[in-house]
Amino acid sequence: MPSKLFIYRSNRESRPLAWTLVVTASVLLSFHANRVPAQTPQRGAVAVPPLPERIEWLNSDRPLRLANLRGKFVLIDFWTYCCINCMHILPELKQLEKDYPKNLVVIGVHSAKFQTEKDKQNILEAIERHEIEHPVLVDSELKVWRQFAVDSWPTVVLIDPQGNLVWRRSGEITASQVAKLLNRAIPVYRRAGLLDERPLSFGVEHSAPGPLRFPGKLLADPVGRRLFIADSSHNRIVVARLDGTLLATIGSGRTGRADGDFRKAQFNKPQGMALVDETLYVADTENHLIRKVDLGRSEVSTIAGTGIQDRQPRTVHSSPPPQTALNSPWALWPHQQYLYIAMAGPHQIWRMTLSGKKIGVYAGNGREDIVDGALLPKETLTPGYASFAQPSGLTSDGTWLYVADSEGSSIRAVPLAGRGGVRTLVGTSGLPRARLFTFGDVDGPATQARLQHPLGVVFHRGHLYAADTYNNKVKRIDPKTGTVATIAGDGQPGSSDAPARFNEPAGIAAADGKLYVADTNNHLIRVIDLDRNNQVSNLPIPGLTSPKAERPAAASSASR
Repeated sequence: MPSKLFIYRSNRESRPLAWTLVVTASVLLSFHANRVPAQTPQRGAVAVPPLPERIEWLNSDRPLRLANLRGKFVLIDFWTYCCINCMHILPELKQLEKDYPKNLVVIGVHSAKFQTEKDKQNILEAIERHEIEHPVLVDSELKVWRQFAVDSWPTVVLIDPQGNLVWRRSGEITASQVAKLLNRAIPVYRRAGLLDERPLSFGVEHSAPGPLRFPGKLLADPVGRRLFIADSSHNRIVVARLDGTLLATIGSGRTGRADGDFRKAQFNKPQGMALVDETLYVADTENHLIRKVDLGRSEVSTIAGTGIQDRQPRTVHSSPPPQTALNSPWALWPHQQYLYIAMAGPHQIWRMTLSGKKIGVYAGNGREDIVDGALLPKETLTPGYASFAQPSGLTSDGTWLYVADSEGSSIRAVPLAGRGGVRTLVGTSGLPRARLFTFGDVDGPATQARLQHPLGVVFHRGHLYAADTYNNKVKRIDPKTGTVATIAGDGQPGSSDAPARFNEPAGIAAADGKLYVADTNNHLIRVIDLDRNNQVSNLPIPGLTSPKAERPAAASSASR
């Protein structure tokens, strides 16, 4: 049985159909024991019914019907683009598509959790951001979700070349798990003459990249007058002055994990950054690594992580960083001798010594939830301790570490002293149930305020400022009372300055009375001038081009 650690359950009622609950012993035996399957479904087996007719398909030049895919194995992935566990299996699906181009068709069924995830354009942006190459069905009304009796993200089902359901898993899966099934089954179905091994094409086209591509986190350096931009889908870090003057690009733009100088180094969807003197720390999210950038020497090295995702939450207090597997580090914050890490995958806060000798869990029992309490139990999932839900942003006032806890639509506060407990500043921890499914766009006192999947938070001039990502807004939060007020954005997706509009802003940084916002789906950096009535403008970066358009050149200096 799959571990609940990797199952993100919906609180929606499922209406299971009989066929979804029964995968007959005869079908499973034929699939797993290398027996030649009958030309028609065996006694007791029920074929998968057709997908709904009136439903929209993305990433395909035509709607698909399961009946037209006979002869292929079909892997259906139920996902929602906010979910870290759903993100984790996308590379696994890509590997399967590469390894079985003639025998396997992958179909994504996007069944939204958040209201904004129902929007077709937002789903298209997510397809681009995650470089998804297979067709995606828009299931915003949960018709297919109910048809397959799904109750958690992610869920995958495998349909055989005859149209029978033969395998199903809730939670994260790996390519090797599915490959073992396919490697045993394909020869059996081939001998029976049941395979159509002609490759299929779905006419997938992706937009041409611009200078920035889905920028994620930002880091402002007021002393050095620099802005560091995680140009996430270009797999690099852009360094500019606060006025937009380009200083350097760190990384070749190619997906990978190579160390080396700025031209040779590789990242995989980098996110959060932290600056200590002239050392830049980078959360190399999809590589599951922490990287160190020596800005003076223009060198990138790996200091934590093995490059293999750790698929279990931990309560390890101390282990050597290079030998410790990580799980989607998303945001970083330095404090005294430590680097704090928002480890989105296991829903925990970790910390590492800046000396590089130790790394371990600091807060969170590993259960995905919004629960206040003591920092860390001796065993994972122990009740009565703090729970987080995909922590994605970090900032601090020197006493508290503030966390944008995205899946719970909450802002949390973690004591840096190592004593006391986690508390919720804005959010749903006080609710008896449905904490992960209660969200909205409501300003006001903490007891009434609601956010929707905030990914970024920064402390500046005595206030917290949050990138309220799925509400397309930037909001100010009083750290003493939790009172929330919108300062920019009218809630509508867009890229205008007046009225101010954003499109899923994810990163936020501050310097000298200005907020710098990574306007992710607009591929822009926006500036909010707090001293000029929150006036919004774009930050141009002259000379910045897509990595594909760049010519080889000497590594630039990112030093002051």
